[in-house]
Amino acid sequence: MEAVIEKILKESLAVKERFIRENIPVLILVAEKIAMAFMNDRKLMLCGNGGSAADAQHIAAEFVNRYELERPPLPAIALTTDTSILTSIGNDYSFEEVFSKQVKALGMEGDVLLALSTSGNSKNVLAAVKDARRQGIYTVGLAGNDGGKLALLVDTVMVVESNVTGRIQEAHILAGHILCHLVDYIVFQSHLPNT
Repeated sequence: MEAVIEKILKESLAVKERFIRENIPVLILVAEKIAMAFMNDRKLMLCGNGGSAADAQHIAAEFVNRYELERPPLPAIALTTDTSILTSIGNDYSFEEVFSKQVKALGMEGDVLLALSTSGNSKNVLAAVKDARRQGIYTVGLAGNDGGKLALLVDTVMVVESNVTGRIQEAHILAGHILCHLVDYIVFQSHLPNT
């Protein structure tokens, strides 16, 4: 059992380190885009399925409540949380439209959409990205494997080069935390812990 734990730890650390180091300039760019949206009275929308839905909600909560800095709430919405919206769209139309209809209803030019998909091929995430781009919304993809179709659709993509869902999601949430930290710094120009 100890050997299993050591193997998982070693893989997780290696995947996260490689992913973050390869994406430092992209993380800065995305943080700047999100900060600009917030400073211009726009918002961040997030979507994903399963564990990626949980990550979308987690990241949105860090912006709306706070991450580490005591500061005013920032407008972030996880499109994964309203069960009445999700089930009515899924029932009346299709599950593929559960995020795209929300993007059409809530999104505006200048917003940012952060789309999470470990495979990069989630149909409802891809549909949301397509509609977001039509509306002038800046799109960012967090994907795994080879990035899938998502990598070809978004304005900016960060791909975790792994085919293990757990390792991909661990890297995604680390990227989310880094984005929260950077956005707080950009928007509030304050000294943050560990900067």
